[in-house]
Amino acid sequence: MSAFKAYDIRGIYNKDFDKETVYKIGYFIPKLLKSPVVLVGRDVRTTSDEIFAALCRGVTDSGADVWDIGLATTPMVYFCTVHFKVDASVQITASHNPAIYNGLKISRTKAVPVGSDSGLKELERMVNEEAIIVSSTKGTIIEKDGKTPYLAFLQEFDLDIEGLNLSIDCSHGMANLLVKELLGENHHYLYDHFDGTFPAHEPNPLDTENCEDLKKAVIANKSDIGVIFDGDADRVMFLDERGRFLQPDYITALLGHYYLAREKGRVLIDIRTSRSTSNYLASLGGEVHTWKVGHAFAKNKLRELGAIFGGELAGHYYFRDFFNCDSGFYAALIVLNVTAELKRSGITIGQFIDSVVTFANSGEINFKLEEKDEAVKGLYKRYVTEGNPTTVMDFDGYRIEYPTWWFNVRKSNTEPYLRLVVEAQSRRELDEKVSELSTLIQSFN
Repeated sequence: MSAFKAYDIRGIYNKDFDKETVYKIGYFIPKLLKSPVVLVGRDVRTTSDEIFAALCRGVTDSGADVWDIGLATTPMVYFCTVHFKVDASVQITASHNPAIYNGLKISRTKAVPVGSDSGLKELERMVNEEAIIVSSTKGTIIEKDGKTPYLAFLQEFDLDIEGLNLSIDCSHGMANLLVKELLGENHHYLYDHFDGTFPAHEPNPLDTENCEDLKKAVIANKSDIGVIFDGDADRVMFLDERGRFLQPDYITALLGHYYLAREKGRVLIDIRTSRSTSNYLASLGGEVHTWKVGHAFAKNKLRELGAIFGGELAGHYYFRDFFNCDSGFYAALIVLNVTAELKRSGITIGQFIDSVVTFANSGEINFKLEEKDEAVKGLYKRYVTEGNPTTVMDFDGYRIEYPTWWFNVRKSNTEPYLRLVVEAQSRRELDEKVSELSTLIQSFN
């Protein structure tokens, strides 16, 4: 299996890719992006140092320089790409994947992502086909301080969380680089030191099993909200005061509560987003646009639309004021500010979310099956060709809408799954449709 995916390069290290592949990637990035410098950050995974060394060897053998910002969150690399005005950057990370995985997220000028349709396929071709000729004038590795300016940028946010009781799970990951300097020491922290083996739980908060320790902490500490970051801190998720996991697309509605009270404008959601959220955003005066899943697609669409912010079901939140990029910390600052504001009005975060949610939602259901394409065709035949939908969106799998319910089915771009989201006006109808759709999908197994 190739490690070159739709949004990044990622896989099991020394199985899907190895240091020789990384060396070639490093060698060809300056040519691909026409840059004499490649800025590089890395996460705390046990293989990141070896990947860093191989990447730097490739970059410098091409004649380009490496600007090394050391350990970094992925959004810190985005920030530094813009701050240092470089035309190429790489974050070494596998984000939320288990410890045996690693990868590379590549950006160009102004932190615009390099995805499969914007350079990754060409990079893969170079790696597989082109010859390497070591430059007679090798590049050098220069250390840069990226943390100080990034932290200063985040601290410009007018944070007012006095009186909030927080429980925060850092997942042993990169959130630990900044969290206490940004939010303060006096909170209930879990897994607040680096460990690239992720011994407590996988660094994927979208899997609610990984939120169990935080749930216990929220209840035990009587916290107003629980906060959990993924491995590279580009995503963040939240639990309410009861320890209930808050579906990330509902948090997009909360971001709308913050932004759309200040400014009306466009908002980006992904194709899986709840009608509860899109209806709420529209009620606030937001012009809601739906698009594909994935950071490489979302950032470009946000920029194209001039949207104020965007949100995804997976817990990525994108901000015009953060170079159209995603940042777990930037999102957390806004959510915590709103939570504190609500508390002063006698409203909990859970009560706010309950006021937004008007549809019953399945969340994302994953099916591991061989005949994914046939299953998608079967669903299309049943619900579009033979059905009578009100709307069909066909740009990331399909979102097929009826008056009282809808579903989205799409193939994962990073994992061997078919993913399904279903939503209906009532729990009874939801259960019926989930059962009906699941039976049809599994018939292709």
